[in-house]
Amino acid sequence: GKYFYFLAACADVTDDLKSRLTGAALVFFDGTVWRDDELIVQGLGTKTGQGMGHISMSGDQGAIASLAGLDIGRKMFLHINNSNPALLHGSDERKAVEQAGWQIPADGTEITL
Repeated sequence: GKYFYFLAACADVTDDLKSRLTGAALVFFDGTVWRDDELIVQGLGTKTGQGMGHISMSGDQGAIASLAGLDIGRKMFLHINNSNPALLHGSDERKAVEQAGWQIPADGTEITL
């Protein structure tokens, strides 16, 4: 049967995690921050995303790059902080998310596996 994963907090994408996610029909994944120092740069906090247990969406070690190429049906970011520019329709960050094959679902989105 079909299955999905829901990871609202993830600090690192390990080989074990990649193995578990491979073959999933859907993965909801931690999209808290676009970049690790986002809250600091925007003057909203003193901790990095990593320091709070959240991997960045972007960057060589970010979620998009780390999960690229895995056999996953649909990939959706969730738990997105309001500081994350990927929330903004038309932003360069949102375009990068979508070009990489990820989705940012709107509130109320219903999913059928």
